[in-house]
Amino acid sequence: MRKIKDNLKKMAQGIKNFWNDESGMGTVEIILIIVVLIGLVIVFKQQISGLVEDIFKVIKNDATSVTG
Repeated sequence: MRKIKDNLKKMAQGIKNFWNDESGMGTVEIILIIVVLIGLVIVFKQQISGLVEDIFKVIKNDATSVTG
């Protein structure tokens, strides 16, 4: 019984330490990454849409050549 209580205390302390750990990415960092990605998409919008259109054309042509 004593061993179970000790294990529960250790587990509770580990959870508290994990909860209070601030070494991971914060909200500000994630927002900055998202802003940079959105900016890149806006800057390269034409190139990205052209590339996607070309890829779908190839897929459509390959699909029609397989089916008939």
